[in-house]
Amino acid sequence: MNLMVFVAAGVALVIVWLFFYFVPVGLWISALAAGVPVGPGTLVGMRLRKVSPHKVIGPMIAAWKAGVKPSVSDLEAHYLAGGSVDRVVRALISADKANIALDFQKAAAIDLAGRDVFDAVAMSVNPRVIETPRIGAVAKDGIQLFALARVTVRANIERLVGGATEETVIARVGEGIVSAIGSAANHKEVLQNPDSISKRVLDRGLDAGTAFEILSIDIADIDVGRNIGAQLQTDQADADLQVARAKAEERRAMAVAQEQEMSALVQERRAAVVEAEAEVPRAMAEAFRRGQLGVMDYYRMKNIQADTQMREGIVREKPRAEQDDEGREPRKGGS
Repeated sequence: MNLMVFVAAGVALVIVWLFFYFVPVGLWISALAAGVPVGPGTLVGMRLRKVSPHKVIGPMIAAWKAGVKPSVSDLEAHYLAGGSVDRVVRALISADKANIALDFQKAAAIDLAGRDVFDAVAMSVNPRVIETPRIGAVAKDGIQLFALARVTVRANIERLVGGATEETVIARVGEGIVSAIGSAANHKEVLQNPDSISKRVLDRGLDAGTAFEILSIDIADIDVGRNIGAQLQTDQADADLQVARAKAEERRAMAVAQEQEMSALVQERRAAVVEAEAEVPRAMAEAFRRGQLGVMDYYRMKNIQADTQMREGIVREKPRAEQDDEGREPRKGGS
C-alpha cells in the first residue's frame, strides 16, 4: 500500500514538473491578463518545436497591448525562419503610431533580408543626415574645387527589400557634384552659387532604385585646390619638348651615321686611287719592256702633268689675291 502511494506521488511530481516545463505558467498568466489568446497546448507545441515561448509570447503581448495583433503562428514561423520577433514587433508598433503603412509580412521580409526594420521605420519618422567625403572636381577654367555635402535621406519602406544602400546614395551624390562642378564655366561661378550644385544633383533623381528618399542636398563647404589646367598645360609642354629633343637627337644621329658612311666611302675610294697609282709605275715599266712606250712619250706625259699642276696652283692662288685686293683701302685721287 505504501509502495503504491510513493509511486503515485512520484508520477504526480513528474507530471507537475513536465507541466511547468512545457507550460511557463507566469508567461501564460501574463498573456491571459493582456487578452492574448494563448492556451497551454500552444505553449506545449512551442516547446516541442524548440521555440522559446518567451521570445514569441513576450513581444506578442507588447503588440496586442499597443493595438497591433499579429498571430501566434506568424510570429512562431518568423522565429523558426531565423528572424528577430522582437525587432519586427517593435517596428510594427512604431509604424502604427506614426501612421506608416507596414504589415507583418513586409516587416518580416525586411528583417529576413538582413535590414534593421525598426531602424528603417525610425528613419522614416526621423530622417537621417549623411555626410559625404570631400569630393574633388575641376571646373572648365581648370581650377580644382573640393566640396563637402550633407544629404538628408528618409527610408522608403516600399523599396527596403532589394533597394540600394547608403553607399550607393553617397556614390551617386558624389558623381552628381563632380558633373555639376565640371559643367560650370569657371570656379568663381560655383563659389558664388553653391546652391546651383544642389539643384542640379536633385534634378537627376539619384534616389531611384535605392531604399531611401533624398529630401535635400546641402553643400556644407567648398575649398579651392590647385590649378589643374595650368599644370596639365605645363606637363604637355614638357612632353612636347621631350619629343622635340628626341626627334632632334634622332636627326643628329642619322647625320653622324651618314657622315661616317661618306667618310668610309671616301677612304675606300682613296685607297682604291692609291692602289691604282701604285700600279702606274709597274704598268709603265712593263710598257717600256714591251716597247709600247717610248722615252718621248714618257717626257710628253711628264710635261702634261707639270702643266696640270701649274694650272691647279694658279687656280688656288687666285682667290687669295682677290681677297687681298678686297682688303686694301681704296686709293685717293686718280692715281
